[in-house]
Amino acid sequence: MGRRQLALKNWVAKQITGFALGVDEPITLEPVAGDASFRRYFRVQADKQSFIVMDAPPEHEDCRPFVAVAQQWLAAGVRVPKLLAEDLDQGFLLLEDFGDQLFYAALNSGTADGLYASAFSELVKIQSIPAQTLPPYDEILLRREMQLFHEWFLQRWLGLSLPRSQSSLLAKVESQLVEAALAQPQVTVHRDYHSRNLMLLPDAQIGVIDFQDAVAGALTYDLVSLLRDSYIHWPEEKVAGWVEQFQQQSPLAKSMDVAAFKQAFDWMGMQRHLKVCGIFARLCLRDGKTAYLQDIPLTLRNLYQSAQRYPEFSEFADWLQSQVIPTVNQQPELQGRELNDRWYI
Repeated sequence: MGRRQLALKNWVAKQITGFALGVDEPITLEPVAGDASFRRYFRVQADKQSFIVMDAPPEHEDCRPFVAVAQQWLAAGVRVPKLLAEDLDQGFLLLEDFGDQLFYAALNSGTADGLYASAFSELVKIQSIPAQTLPPYDEILLRREMQLFHEWFLQRWLGLSLPRSQSSLLAKVESQLVEAALAQPQVTVHRDYHSRNLMLLPDAQIGVIDFQDAVAGALTYDLVSLLRDSYIHWPEEKVAGWVEQFQQQSPLAKSMDVAAFKQAFDWMGMQRHLKVCGIFARLCLRDGKTAYLQDIPLTLRNLYQSAQRYPEFSEFADWLQSQVIPTVNQQPELQGRELNDRWYI
């Protein structure tokens, strides 16, 4: 056992003893599924109770945003894990255990309508929380995210060096997407509100995790993260119906024209898909997390299908279809997983 894990184990034992729980046997830390960061999560049980421990090395992660957002969202009635103990200097947090039932695992054609309705209700709560204290999802951040597509996805993973005409095309698309995002009503944004960051709790509520990167940003951002998920694909008519359903639930969205809201949703999705393609490539190349490459085809498919719906992006869609998608399909890591091999549930 490494020095850090031993320190974590000793800290957890001390916290649990402080709760006056019985600890008759040595504490064991059972790893649970992590995320795309340097954070690690463990489950620990004592006196028939279960807890989650977050290990966030301070040199890589800052726990303070997690703590601040958790406290604010709990006060607003959003179902995030309760914070039971913290040591910010070491990067240790003891949290309520939400169990293992992922929203993603429960989604199918029979459950989707009900599950998404619950997720919409939780999202409306999140968007009602004042966003003034959160970092802004501003032009600098939006552009920095899309630069990941150029640097990590196109250049480093695919090995594509763009001529000036294609670089200019990409820059024009990015400017259009930034302008559209900043024109939307700005609200509290989770920033990764998708099927693997939502939990189904025993009381039938939706539990929300991985919220520490919350920002003040575009109204449609979290909705597109949920409905144009990188891990699950639905027919477009289903997605359009859910977008309209959310619009009717959201006071802010309801004030917008239906077609304008759908366009804002699609264009915001394009910005996110550009970012996510870059992040998945970086996770593989920099961090050795190769499994994320398998989620690139669906993400790229979502990007292309959104672009081709709008005349403003017809040239960009043609470039994706003629240059980028064929190059992706040739990558050895994706053999047998062509774009049109992805599934509808």
